[in-house]
Amino acid sequence: MSGHSKFANIKHRKEKNDSARGKIFTRIGREIAVAVKEGGADPNNNSRLRDVIAKAKSNNMPNDTIDRSIKKAAGDANAVNYEFVSYEGYGPNGIAIIVDALTDNKNRTASNVRNAFTKGNGNVGTPGCVSFMFDKKGQIIIDKEECDMDADELMMLALDAGAEDFADEEDSYEVITDPDSFSDVRQALEEAGVTMISAEVTMIPQTWGELTDEKDIKSMQKTLDLLDEDDDVQEVYHNWDEPSDDSE
Repeated sequence: MSGHSKFANIKHRKEKNDSARGKIFTRIGREIAVAVKEGGADPNNNSRLRDVIAKAKSNNMPNDTIDRSIKKAAGDANAVNYEFVSYEGYGPNGIAIIVDALTDNKNRTASNVRNAFTKGNGNVGTPGCVSFMFDKKGQIIIDKEECDMDADELMMLALDAGAEDFADEEDSYEVITDPDSFSDVRQALEEAGVTMISAEVTMIPQTWGELTDEKDIKSMQKTLDLLDEDDDVQEVYHNWDEPSDDSE
């Protein structure tokens, strides 16, 4: 589980220190719009919408904001049609990067993503060029301070619901599922009253790459910052073993 553990701790740190709530809410709003369009506005009959709502709640999105987003998506026949697109490529020193986007203009998004890679001394590759280096998994992270269950009880609950793996980290628990079982496992934890700080289907790197050159580190950070600023970009996955920032 060491690879997952590293990922859990990075993710945990990021979630706790992410002040860009507005940007996160905008992205989740797009995911809600797509989920409602695909499966309707009732989360009881739309597992994708259920999962997006869970993601919204784990990012502290207010319930009335979630409800408004669902109603808007359900009632607006002229709503923007977002299309899912994914890009793969390389950062400095061959670091693998995957970018998932929801866009109403593929040309604009492709140009912006290419620009982010180029400015960080990387390049966009062909579809499939790096995705084989990642495993698509459901990942749920639980803050130990907010969890009343002991580790064994939580692990049994998760495994009985269909989880593949469970890790007891320094300040969090991590539950890994295959993508198809994610919704069932998340729902079982939710019904048991477990508070999740992160719950989503994600791409977990099989191996990690290090950057030791200061110029490479700055280039990689530039690419990540530019992608983060792009409203079309929903998620960025990479296998850079980011140095831990003790000031956080």
